Amino acid sequence: MDGDTRALVLEQVRKYHQEQKSADFVPGVTPILASGAVLDEDDRVAIVEAALDLRIAAGPSARRFESAFARYFGLRKAHLVNSGSSANLLALAALTSPKLKEMRLRPGDEVVTVAAGFPTTVNPIVQNGLTPVFVDVELGTYNTTAERVEAALSDRTRVIMMAHTLGNPFQAEEIARIADERGLFLIEDNCDAVGSTYRGRLTGTFGDLTTVSFYPAHHITSGEGGCVLTRSLELARIVESMRDWGRDCWCEPGEDNKCLKRFDYQLGTLPAGYDHKYIFSHVGYNLKSTDIQGALALSQLRRIAEFGQARRRNWQRLRDGLADVPGLMLPRATPDSDPSWFGFVITVLPDAGYTRSDLVAFLESRRIGTRRLFGGNLTRHPAYEDVRFRVVGDLRNSDIVTESTFWIGVYPGVTTDMVDYMIESIVEFTSRAR
Repeated sequence: MDGDTRALVLEQVRKYHQEQKSADFVPGVTPILASGAVLDEDDRVAIVEAALDLRIAAGPSARRFESAFARYFGLRKAHLVNSGSSANLLALAALTSPKLKEMRLRPGDEVVTVAAGFPTTVNPIVQNGLTPVFVDVELGTYNTTAERVEAALSDRTRVIMMAHTLGNPFQAEEIARIADERGLFLIEDNCDAVGSTYRGRLTGTFGDLTTVSFYPAHHITSGEGGCVLTRSLELARIVESMRDWGRDCWCEPGEDNKCLKRFDYQLGTLPAGYDHKYIFSHVGYNLKSTDIQGALALSQLRRIAEFGQARRRNWQRLRDGLADVPGLMLPRATPDSDPSWFGFVITVLPDAGYTRSDLVAFLESRRIGTRRLFGGNLTRHPAYEDVRFRVVGDLRNSDIVTESTFWIGVYPGVTTDMVDYMIESIVEFTSRAR
C-alpha cells in the first residue's frame, strides 16, 4: 500500500470515529457499567494502522510499548503478554528457574497471599506446586497488613505475592522491607492499580516483579493483554525465555543470529552446534501478545494520568455523596497512599436493615452495574477444595467480604450525571429500607 492510500485510509478511520455519536445518558435506561475501556480516535487509528501492516504477531509496536511502559515505572524491563493472568503465572513461574540456582522456588515452598481477591493471583502458586498461605484483609481498605504478613512467615516461606485491591495500595514499603530482611521475593500484582502511589512512589516499583493487566476493565487497555516488569536483568531474561516457549535464544521471531554464534552452542546433551533458536532452557509457554495489542496499548499509554484523574474524581464524588448514608461501610484509602481507584467498594453493615443482595438487586434494576469483590474468600470456592494451603489467623473479614461487599464503577466512562444517579439511587433505597 503506497503512502497516499495509507494516509487516506487512516483519515477515513478518523472521520468514521468522529461520526459515531454517543447517546445521552438516560437514568434507569442507559447502563452504567462497573468497568470498561475508553477509546478515542487515536486508539482506533493505531489498531487499523497495525492491521494495515498485517502485524499479526508481536512486533515493533509491542517493543516500543515495552520500553515506554518500563520508563513510566522507572524499571529496567517490561514484557508484554497476552493477559494479566498470564503475567501472574509468568512472574511466579520465573522464580522456579534453574538459572536462580539455590534461590529458585521448589515444590512445597510457601507463598503468602490474601484470601479475598482474584483467583489468578493465587492460581500460579498452585500451578507451580507451591503452597498458598492465606491471610485476612482489613475492612475499608480491603488489603492485608504488614503485621499479618509477618505473622504468616515460616521456614518454608519464599515469596509474598498480593494485589493492590481495587487500586488501593497495600503497605508496599513495609512489606517490601519484610521481604528484603527475610530474603524473600515480592511480587506486586498491580493489575488494578496502575498510577496509584504509596508514600509518593508508584505501586509496582516495590517488588522484584510486577504484573499489570490490560483487559478492558483496567486502567489502560490493549483488549486482552498484560505485562511483567522488573528492575532485574536476570529475572527479565528468565521472564522473556519462559514467555517465548522456554527458548534459550533471545532473537525476536524473524531475527537470526544476533549473538553471532547461533551454531556454536553446546547446551544440555545436545550435539555441539545445535541451532540456538531451538534450544530450550526452561519449561515455558507461548504467552506473547500481538502487535495490534501493542499498538493499542502504546496509544492508551499517553492517557494514564487523564484516566487516573477521572477515577479519583468519580471515587471522591461517590464518597462525598454517600458519606451520611446509614448502614454502609464506605471505602478508605490506605494511609500515605493516593489510589488510582479501580472501583468504589461498599460493605453493607449487619445492622443496616437490608442486605447486600437487596441493595444490589435494586441497583441492577436501575441499570447500575455491580460487581463482587472478586472471589471473596477464595478458600470457600470449589476450585480449592483439594488444594493444600495454610491459613494464618482467621479469615473473618474475608468472610464478611464474601457475604456483604460489592463495588460500583468509577472508570473514566462514568460521567458526573451517572455518579449522581448512583448516589441518588443508593440514598433512595436505604431511606426506604429503613
